[in-house]
Amino acid sequence: MTDLIELLKNKVTAAVLDGETGYLPEKTQALASFYPVLLSILKAHPDLIGALQNQLNPRFSDLFRTGTDLKLQFLSQVSGDAPLNETENVLSKAIAPTLGLLSDEAGSSHPQDIVKLIQSQIGSISSKVPVWAASILSAFGIGSVAAAATTAAPKVVAQPTLSSTPPQKEEKKSGFLLPLIALLVLLGLIAFLYKSCSTKKDVDAGAGAVSSQSADLKASSLQLVTDQAGQLTHCQISSGDAGFLEKLKTDIKSLFSQANDCTVETNAELAKEFVDQDAIPGVLQLLKGVPGINLNWTGNQLTVQAPDQASAEALVGKIQPLLKNATVSVAAPLDESSAVSTSISSAEKALSELNAEQTTAQELADALNLQIINFATGSNAIPDANKAVLNKAADVLKNAKSVQLVVGGHTDATGNPDANKTLSQKRAQAIVDYFVQQGVDAAQLKAVGFGQEKPVAENETPEGRFKNRRIAFEVLNTETGSVSTVDANGVQQQ
Repeated sequence: MTDLIELLKNKVTAAVLDGETGYLPEKTQALASFYPVLLSILKAHPDLIGALQNQLNPRFSDLFRTGTDLKLQFLSQVSGDAPLNETENVLSKAIAPTLGLLSDEAGSSHPQDIVKLIQSQIGSISSKVPVWAASILSAFGIGSVAAAATTAAPKVVAQPTLSSTPPQKEEKKSGFLLPLIALLVLLGLIAFLYKSCSTKKDVDAGAGAVSSQSADLKASSLQLVTDQAGQLTHCQISSGDAGFLEKLKTDIKSLFSQANDCTVETNAELAKEFVDQDAIPGVLQLLKGVPGINLNWTGNQLTVQAPDQASAEALVGKIQPLLKNATVSVAAPLDESSAVSTSISSAEKALSELNAEQTTAQELADALNLQIINFATGSNAIPDANKAVLNKAADVLKNAKSVQLVVGGHTDATGNPDANKTLSQKRAQAIVDYFVQQGVDAAQLKAVGFGQEKPVAENETPEGRFKNRRIAFEVLNTETGSVSTVDANGVQQQ
């Protein structure tokens, strides 16, 4: 069987140091000292294997979360002349490929299989643990390896004394030293405990400040949509950590063999970390190749939509065990009739509050855009449910001659793009014709069909397609001829 430590030195060290230019001898030696210590820790703590595997960027500090002093002790021993932060970065970079190599050698990524592999070579691994690392491993409860390392230390043999001093006096000397040594050890322990308490207070205070700041930030979010073949077709990520965004974007593109990059958003108003961020790789693995999935992860809430309820519930059951703090649920399917009914009521209310003599184009467009005009498939016949809203809008238009609107027709991406554009033009024209039939001046209106060119949601889910099939009213500037879209944020010049 190939020696694991030598294999790590040959394969992982070469990969980790590729592109490094400074302190190469020190970093090479640091890695050589790190491998047997890392493997000893993993053997004793199999749960740590799974935790590290679920991280996009496993870090050296993740091994020492309960003992910062131990981390500094290790780095001080292995860094030599290299800066501690550079050494730590190199060791962090080595963790993921080390786990990958162990999985390959074990024939499985399951923690217990990796532990069995390490156990099969524990004698060789223990012999390579540096003597000074024994105290570090003992802090992890690894006594056997620490003992093996200790026995490898040179043994000091007592030399016979030529002194004629009687043995009794030597005993007195020893009797004097023992209480002194005990006192020094006690003082050292007190100092260590004091330092630990002080550090904890500082950390707790810092954590409180971070928690307070995080409360004012918008939650990070992730949305992924797969098509009927299980291919990723939509990816949107928002986070305050630009570096993490780039890493996650690259990982998603690689995992799903995605041709296009994810759309990303980063700014100072967004939280830098996801809730249960370490679980993201595991969640991504569960989505790979699964058809018709729409996953939304915002803050501590993750929702899943699937082609059927059973598939959605099955996926939720697999994801939830990966998350300690976030809640996973099946997203309720969109009730189209209820959405249409609610939108019409909102539009009617907004129109009734308008003053026809003082209404601006923006106010009218705002009110009209509250309604959903849900045309039947392939049809441009205006649903009867929407005609009451259009009648009220027509009355306003007749009394507000200066108001001019563009009526934009939009479709989802189902079917032929050219046919969709033609259909969207017919639907927009049907709205214009209806207004004219109610006595509105045709010069106040312009119909434009955009087809599937301007989606407002993903086209891979029924809900997304429903949102994309729409009529949107825009303000036409009579002076410049330009169009301004009216949305929740006001008027947006195009």
